[in-house]
Amino acid sequence: MADRFDIAVIGAGHAGVEAALACARMGLKTLMLTLNLDSLALMPCNPSIGGTAKGHLVRELDALGGEMGLAIDDTFLQSRMLNTGKGPAVHSLRAQADKRAYQLRMRRAVDNQENLTLRQGECARILTQNGKVAGLTTTTGGQIDCQAVIIATGVYLKSRIITGECSVQGGPQGLMNATALPDSLKELGFELRRFKTGTPARLDGRTIDFSRMAPQAGDEPVVPFSFMTGRALQNQSMCYLTYTTPETHEIIRRNLHRAPMYSGGIHGTGARYCPSIEDKVVRFADKDRHPVFLEPEGKDTIEWYAQGLSTSMPEEVQREIYHSIPGLERAELMRLAYAIEYDCIDPTTLTLGFMAKEVPGLFFAGQINGTSGYEEAAAQGLYAGINAVQYVKGNEPFILTRADAYIGVLVDDLVTKGTDEPYRMMTSRAEYRLLLRQDNADLRLTEAGYKLGLVSPARYEKMLRKREDTRLALERLDQRWIPAGERLSALLARKGESPLEAGSVRQSDLLRRPSMKYNDLAELDEAFVPLSPEAAEQVEISLKYQGYLARQQQQTEKFRKSEQLRLPEDTDYMQLQGLRIEARQKLNAQRPANLGQAARIPGVSPGDIAVLLIYLEKRRREEATDE
Repeated sequence: MADRFDIAVIGAGHAGVEAALACARMGLKTLMLTLNLDSLALMPCNPSIGGTAKGHLVRELDALGGEMGLAIDDTFLQSRMLNTGKGPAVHSLRAQADKRAYQLRMRRAVDNQENLTLRQGECARILTQNGKVAGLTTTTGGQIDCQAVIIATGVYLKSRIITGECSVQGGPQGLMNATALPDSLKELGFELRRFKTGTPARLDGRTIDFSRMAPQAGDEPVVPFSFMTGRALQNQSMCYLTYTTPETHEIIRRNLHRAPMYSGGIHGTGARYCPSIEDKVVRFADKDRHPVFLEPEGKDTIEWYAQGLSTSMPEEVQREIYHSIPGLERAELMRLAYAIEYDCIDPTTLTLGFMAKEVPGLFFAGQINGTSGYEEAAAQGLYAGINAVQYVKGNEPFILTRADAYIGVLVDDLVTKGTDEPYRMMTSRAEYRLLLRQDNADLRLTEAGYKLGLVSPARYEKMLRKREDTRLALERLDQRWIPAGERLSALLARKGESPLEAGSVRQSDLLRRPSMKYNDLAELDEAFVPLSPEAAEQVEISLKYQGYLARQQQQTEKFRKSEQLRLPEDTDYMQLQGLRIEARQKLNAQRPANLGQAARIPGVSPGDIAVLLIYLEKRRREEATDE
């Protein structure tokens, strides 16, 4: 007899966990099926959350009611804000996690979630009826009936571990891989591709000479990832910085013929923005050193992670490489570095809601979509979970655009542009990044999460207070003035700002000066109204970047207009006169939802868009005549 659920999630990595939690929290009976219960929310590579642009994704995930931000705040070892020397658009949080504690924290969230069932097993086949998802079967003969399936299998589909000349069929860190599902996906019409990623060795911290490295302290005070973390957070560990040497590079060059990525042992496409150390040495031959960050894997383990030393070299070469680096001369390798190859799909076969265009009810999230990174996976998981629920309930899909969120940029890049290598989020991918900052993710997305049923009333009320406090403060600052005098002169001198010779200055204008902070007004205005740090930050950014923000707001309004021009689903692009052959083929294959998406498809020119505009106007007139 078959078990019955509303939705089944295949995989319990960062995408699977967020997808399953979202489905259950939105009220549907959900199953999460995983190869190994002990690998739930595993961090097989760097045990860290966030980073440049990735921190934005985590903040947005949290604003929508996801779990990752809360979990890392509960289990981090060290936290830093990156890119503080630049503007607020690119400020990004990054925290080193206690690897095991993070897993246990996520496991508790899953175990305690109503409507969610966790089960160990391997999916063998996706079942369909009348072309739509009807359930799945497992390799042990079980059957699950459901209306939607979310595939979040990470790097486990027919994965292969490569270390030098040694190649083993399996998943990360000695776990088994999934071999049955790829054949089922092929039967459903999916063309699978091979991607590759890798991870450094893990070192015995007792054999590392940290005195030869530069300490890397965390930031104080610690800025939390979650907008709901109200308590003070404390850094608990130190990280360290060292560098490769000319000797390191000579060892690598001498052994390049044994590197699988150069000898032909690796067939999958690797990540351009996360290269192995041998790739760095070849691609950046002019550099005589590369940074290596030593980061702890947890409070209760002696294992340390060597960020920057990802490699698939043979074991003896790995030891030689590591021992050539200052501080690692006697380091013992507890787990060897390796590369991993795996199957993934072409994400352009998905809708903007992450559902397969040809198989209604089948959703995909995470590295199977051709991405890399825990944060990208988690964001996709939440997004796919929301849309799977919308599908089952018969509602319109929940779509985030490039003007709404980094998640929208991620989705559009994958679905519209596609990717021919493991995709990584970067701030440069977001055209409207000054509006899509990590500090205002709650103001942008929490209301949507509340309407979906993912955000609690308490979280929603907290966002509304922040929004209202910011609005009132901006009004007040425009109406209050500070007279010239000794107190103002002393403050401006202390801040390195030019003096005000006479008259008075509007408080809002005073705050537009680069070094001025909202709380500086406390010593100038007896009627000063204190704000929360979060609201004060919004006030300062709103005033200092007012012109830039207004200009970008105008740009997003133009963008939204093109997104509102829907392209009829029944359009036969092959028959549209005026379109170039390449554009006809691309448009017919991807079937964009709107004119804006069509314009972003590689191979579709501005001239093709002009043809589509004429076609849309013709359709509009014909429909108006029929009415």
